[in-house]
Amino acid sequence: MIELLGACANVIVPEATPEAMSYYNSGNLLWIVKQAWSFIVPLLFLATGFSGRLSNAAGKIGKNWFFTIVVYLVIYVILNQILDLPLDYYAGYVREHAYGLSTQTFAGWLNNWLIGSTLALLFSLAFVWIFYYLLKKEPRKWWIYSSFVGIAIIFFISIIRPVWIDPLFNEFGPMKNKELEGQILHLASRAYIEDGRVYEVNKSEETKALNAYVIGVGKTNRIVLWDTTIAKMTSNQILFVMGHEMGHYVLHHMWWGLLFFSVMIFVILYLTSRTANYLLDRYKERFGFRQLSNIASYPLFILVINFYSLITAPIDNLFSRTIEHNADTFGLEITQDNQAAGEAFVVLQQSNLANPRPGLLYKIWRCSHPPLAERVDFCNTYCPWEEGKPLKYGRFFDKVNNEK
Repeated sequence: MIELLGACANVIVPEATPEAMSYYNSGNLLWIVKQAWSFIVPLLFLATGFSGRLSNAAGKIGKNWFFTIVVYLVIYVILNQILDLPLDYYAGYVREHAYGLSTQTFAGWLNNWLIGSTLALLFSLAFVWIFYYLLKKEPRKWWIYSSFVGIAIIFFISIIRPVWIDPLFNEFGPMKNKELEGQILHLASRAYIEDGRVYEVNKSEETKALNAYVIGVGKTNRIVLWDTTIAKMTSNQILFVMGHEMGHYVLHHMWWGLLFFSVMIFVILYLTSRTANYLLDRYKERFGFRQLSNIASYPLFILVINFYSLITAPIDNLFSRTIEHNADTFGLEITQDNQAAGEAFVVLQQSNLANPRPGLLYKIWRCSHPPLAERVDFCNTYCPWEEGKPLKYGRFFDKVNNEK
C-alpha cells in the first residue's frame, strides 16, 4: 500500500493486485496484437492483389460506378469482420470472463457483435461512396473536401448515437433511485444545467466494471451512469462522478473535442493523400489497380489511416487527459468532497482491475484519462476553497456554491 497524505483528503491508493497486474500486462500484449492485426489485414488484401481482383469482380456484378462500390464494400466488410472475429471473441468475451469482469452470456456477446458488424456495413455503404466521389472529381484536393465530410459525419453520428445506436446494445432509462436522482439534478442546477438528462443503463447484465460518461450533442446530450456504478459507489462518490461529467457538459468538452478532432482529420487525411499516392505509384502492379479513385484502394486507405492514427495517438491522448483533468477539477470544486472523490477512484480501480500507476509508454499511447493514482493524488491535495482562494471554475457555479 502506498499512503498519500494531503491537506484536503487522506485517500490511500492500493497497490495493484497480482490479478490486476496480470490483466494490465495481458492487456498491453493484446493491444500490440490488435495494432499489428489492423495493419496485417488490409496489407493482405493489397499485397496479394485480392483487393484489385475483388474490385474487378464487383464491377462486373455492379455494372455501374456506385453499385461497384456497394458490392465491393459488402464483400470486404463481411470478410474483414470474419477475420476479426477470433480476436474480438477473445478480447471481448474470453478474456473478460477469465478475469471475472464479464457477466455476459455468449448469446448476448454474439448478438452485440452481429449488431456492431451490421452497423459497420451500413455506415460503410452510407458514407464511403462520398469519399470516392470526391476522389474521382477532385483527385488533388479530395483530402480537403473529405475532411469536411468526415467532420460532418462525426457530428451526425454524435447526434444520433445516444438515441438510435446505443439503445441497440443496452437498455437505457431513468434512474431507479429517485432520491439519488434528485441529488444529482440539484447538483446540476447549481451549475446552471437546465433540463438535465441523466440516464441509467443496465450494464450489470454484461459486466462488473464501472463507468459513467457524457454523450451526444445539443438536444441529444446526456449523462449516462452504469447501474454497476450505482451499486458499488456511495451517494457522495456518485455525486463527484456526476460533477465530473457535468464538467464535461459545462466546459463544452464535446465541442472542444469536435474542434480538436476536426484538425486531426485534416492532418491525417493530408498525410494519407501523400502517402497513399506514393505507395500506389510504387506498388501498383502488385496491388492490381492504378488509381486511388478505384474502390480497390479502400484497404490502402485503411492501412495508411491506421498508421497515422497510431502515430498521432499520443497527441489525442494528451488532449483527452487534459479535458479529463479539467473535469476532475470541476467535479471537486462543485462538490468540495475530496475524500469521496478520491475514494471513488479507488472503487473504480478495484472494480475495473486497473493498474493505478502504469508505465510511461502506456500513459503516452493508451491513457485517455490520467492514471488513477494521479487522480487520487490530485483529490488529496486540491482544495483552494479551504484557504479562501478563488475557484478555477467558480464562475460556473451559483452563489451558494461560491460562498460554501
